[in-house]
Amino acid sequence: MSLIGSLAAKLAAKLDDRAPVFYAADVILFALHESVWHVLLIERRWAPHKGKRAFPGGHVDDETSEQAARREAAEETGLDLSGVVLDRIGVYDAPGRDARGRYVSVAYGAVLSTMPAPVAGDDAASAAWMPLRTAARVARRGGFAFDHADMLTDAARLYGIGPDSPGVGQLWS
Repeated sequence: MSLIGSLAAKLAAKLDDRAPVFYAADVILFALHESVWHVLLIERRWAPHKGKRAFPGGHVDDETSEQAARREAAEETGLDLSGVVLDRIGVYDAPGRDARGRYVSVAYGAVLSTMPAPVAGDDAASAAWMPLRTAARVARRGGFAFDHADMLTDAARLYGIGPDSPGVGQLWS
């Protein structure tokens, strides 16, 4: 880009009155253990929603959203998802979904064959597998950050984890 083009782009950015949009990625992991479905959750270390449950996730840097989901899972739970196929659960972009500004998050998910032990790190105060039925109760009581309760519902539907699945019962009733 030429010097004039660069200066014009910087001036246009300064004069732009639109609020910035932040790009994020989250990852929802399920595993069946002793006939009970579990989901991997973190406890948020920082505001907003400090102390609430959430899925591992965060900002997309110089990478794709899928790469960011894998990186954030490793940073917040210690899990290496490099060999795991991630499915796109959905795009979450409702205005007001994050108190820090306009965030658009792409959620990914997978069903793992085992429940590797997570180790909390980075933005996570804790990380643990939670029985899905318990997670659904926490979500219904407002214990999830942002719109992660919606992500949980969408992911469970995508994978066919519902009332007839082992260890789930009346999850969303």
